[in-house]
Amino acid sequence: MGIPVNEVRLLAPVPRPGSCRDGYAFRQHVETARRNRRLPMIPEFDQFPVFYFTNHRSIRGPGEVPCMPDHFKQLDFELEAAVLIVKQGRNIRAKQADKYIGGLMIMNDLSARALQMEEMKLNLGPAKGKDFATSTGPWLVTMDELEEFETASAEGHSGKGWNLDMVCRLNGRECSRGKLGDMQWTFAEIIERASYGADLYPGDIIGSGTVGTGCLLELNGTAAMKNTAYTPEWLKAGDLIEMEITGLGTLSNTITREADDFSLSPKS
Repeated sequence: MGIPVNEVRLLAPVPRPGSCRDGYAFRQHVETARRNRRLPMIPEFDQFPVFYFTNHRSIRGPGEVPCMPDHFKQLDFELEAAVLIVKQGRNIRAKQADKYIGGLMIMNDLSARALQMEEMKLNLGPAKGKDFATSTGPWLVTMDELEEFETASAEGHSGKGWNLDMVCRLNGRECSRGKLGDMQWTFAEIIERASYGADLYPGDIIGSGTVGTGCLLELNGTAAMKNTAYTPEWLKAGDLIEMEITGLGTLSNTITREADDFSLSPKS
């Protein structure tokens, strides 16, 4: 006899991954975020996929996400999906890369924007702005369960896509909506670049990057472009973030405040 899921605490599907990379695959998000900063679209986005390493020891599942005081300075969610690597490989070509993917899951790449912007002025990072928490779950869905949603990659690209709706609700209010199939760079192409001269191992996680409209940074910037009097919205203690992707379930996280009041900011 099974145990009802509401009577247990779900962990992350892969609570101790060997590594966690996060991509930058949605053109709409990149283009809009740059436009909101009055920057032109960066041409290199169309030339190759990029990723960064985040803290694989800060992976969380559904439930509470404790944050420090500095994290609450422009605390943000990011609506993403992630794949799990299930075969070791090196120099994997994009045309074969889908065979290394074991499943898909929802990823919430939580971001402390003030810390992120501060440190990236030094052209290094993101680091402390990202390394405190990344949530995944509520479960891993294997490839055979997603066959009906498979789509071909865009012209000039290699690898599978999936026609899955992506939605984020903040305290019950829908604030983000997109499609996983809108990834310009496929997971297969990100795997090709990630594995160039480097080994990927079973248990490694690779995120998609943020879908268009999938974070407060983008939403705030768009709103401010339309209304200069707009007051930006950021996450606060007690907020409930619910991310839902077709076929992958709903990942729910509640923001909490740690008891420690330690801050990295200089004392005034």
